Amino acid sequence: MALGALSTSGEAAVVARGLTKRFGDLVAVDGIDLDIRRGEVFGFLGPNGAGKTTTIRMLCGIMDATAGEARVLGFDVRSQREPLKARIGYMSQRASLYADLTVVEQLDFYARVYGLDARTRQEKVGGWIESSGLAGRERDMVATLSGGWRQRLALGCAIMHHPDLLLLDEPTSGVDPLSRRQFWDLIYRFADEGTTVMVTTHYMDEAEHCDRLAFIYGGRIVAEGAPEEIKRAHLPGDLLAVTAPEWMRALEASRALPYVRDAALYGTTLHLLVADAETAVPALARDLAAAGVRVDSIAPIVPTLEDIFVTLTGDIPGGGPDG
Repeated sequence: MALGALSTSGEAAVVARGLTKRFGDLVAVDGIDLDIRRGEVFGFLGPNGAGKTTTIRMLCGIMDATAGEARVLGFDVRSQREPLKARIGYMSQRASLYADLTVVEQLDFYARVYGLDARTRQEKVGGWIESSGLAGRERDMVATLSGGWRQRLALGCAIMHHPDLLLLDEPTSGVDPLSRRQFWDLIYRFADEGTTVMVTTHYMDEAEHCDRLAFIYGGRIVAEGAPEEIKRAHLPGDLLAVTAPEWMRALEASRALPYVRDAALYGTTLHLLVADAETAVPALARDLAAAGVRVDSIAPIVPTLEDIFVTLTGDIPGGGPDG
């Protein structure tokens, strides 16, 4: 379907076709297509350097695409940047917070930037302080906040004007697991209220929180769909978990077996991709024993999105300069 046709649909928050960004000879984003529905939480996953941040910046109208086109909330990102900015919220990897302001001053500043009147500013700032857990820290200087609290404050700055689309670029990078969980609770709240959320991350466990996902690697989309759809469609075989006291020896021996399609370590547990678990389990026990490797257990497991991503990107060259 053509971009123009999709851009008029009430179901589409973001539509991109052939979106490309080159920096000299380097292709950071390589002709990607995106369709993000209104009201969904859309995960944009990939390792550092895959092209996530460059894509977000093009969709915000901050950076010009080298080729291709995109419409966000019905606005052309090239020619309608100003009306688009009034309808989106953007939280960058390094949110622009002023260290010499207090929490309440920081929120009030962004509310003023978005043109909110005094009464609305007071309501929005107070509401966010209460709902985000920042109550009691209103007079704390931004410079004194921990990473998790700073991220909550940055998120509040991005949503002061109640945007229709919220673009979050690795919002939980560098924060502790509890803060990550609490941050995702806030994201769910926005989605429940009708806000479309696009979030970039390289944490594969966070992908499980999304309605749909796109995996980007080397500037290209390598998989897209709901988490369970991606798991079913993109793992060519069965996955086994193997535990062994000498796990590095077990990994090397497994990789030498012709029926093991892929092998990777997850902590000290091996994940092995095979064509069929039923026939591979006894063969693996026999062949590892013959190689002098003692095995404690071999069992089929349900693949994670990280397993899928490792499989998908195993033979693809790396990406560009951004996250």
